[in-house]
Amino acid sequence: MCTACACGTESAQATATAEAGPADGKVYSVNGMTCGHCVSSVSGEIGKVGGVTGVAVDLPTGAVTVSGSGFTDEEIRAAVEQAGYQLAGRS
Repeated sequence: MCTACACGTESAQATATAEAGPADGKVYSVNGMTCGHCVSSVSGEIGKVGGVTGVAVDLPTGAVTVSGSGFTDEEIRAAVEQAGYQLAGRS
């Protein structure tokens, strides 16, 4: 079972992507994601932030690429925390 979100997933997926955006987005590091449900939760909350046009998640590394404009790092941090995870930093 996924210990991060308790969704019942047996094992983490190798890579998960949601609403992939351009490669020139801002890259953040998110702690605690272990399965596709975690990715969906984080992607969904970040996607609600004004100005975000795409979210791509690399589950094994915890890297989250956010594309768009007009959003702040603090808005992304708040969205990640709303999903129940921690933003470790920005690359």
